[in-house]
Order: sequence, then structure tokens, then C-alpha cells
Amino acid sequence: QVQLVESGGGLVQAGGSLRLSCAASGRTFSSYSMGWFRQAPGKEREFVAAINWSAGNAYYVDSVKGRFTISRDNAKNTVYLQMNSLKPEDTAVYYCAARYGGSISFSHNQWPYWGQGTQVTVSS
Repeated sequence: QVQLVESGGGLVQAGGSLRLSCAASGRTFSSYSMGWFRQAPGKEREFVAAINWSAGNAYYVDSVKGRFTISRDNAKNTVYLQMNSLKPEDTAVYYCAARYGGSISFSHNQWPYWGQGTQVTVSS
């Protein structure tokens, strides 16, 4: 079991930056792959980025490549999402997710553990 708490969302102008954090409980954080998803009003939850348990591999949806960076600090039980060059279409509730083991899935249905979400709003 792992519990996740996101922070760092807010309102930012287009072109600005935000860093999201996700703090995880439990002593086996390093055994979980971690992901970020987002959901805009009226849309399905969308994969944004993920990083495997060893931080050896990171994955991104095409729309954020080159702008977002996912990272993790296993000593702090925390995963981060650095978001630069933000666009209005990045506006959504961002969720942190975890799944045990080293594999990654782009489908939100394959991630059993979720945080409560944090709102990111990008104004034009």
C-alpha cells in the first residue's frame, strides 16, 4: 500500500513554470513506478509522464516532451513534475499515481494508487 499527496499546483501565465510534487508514504517507495496524469473538464484522464522504480527510464506524452521533466528522489519518497513553457491547454487537475514494480503503463486503469489531485490553471 502507498498513499500519495500532491502539491505545487496553481495559476500561472502562459510561458510560465510550475513544479508539482508528490509525497508518498510507506517504506517501499523505491519499488514503485510513478506517474503523472491529468484530467481537464469533460475529458478523460490522460497520461502525462512516468518514471520507473530505478529512475532509469522516463516516458512522456508527445504534447509535453521538451517542456516537462519527471524525476524522483527515493530518499525523500517524492516524485516531481517540472513543467516549463506552460500553455493554456495544459490546464487540468494533475494526479500522481503509483504501481508496484518496474513496468510503465500509459493507461490510467493500470495504476492502482492515486493522489487527490492538484489544479493547474494556465492563463493566456
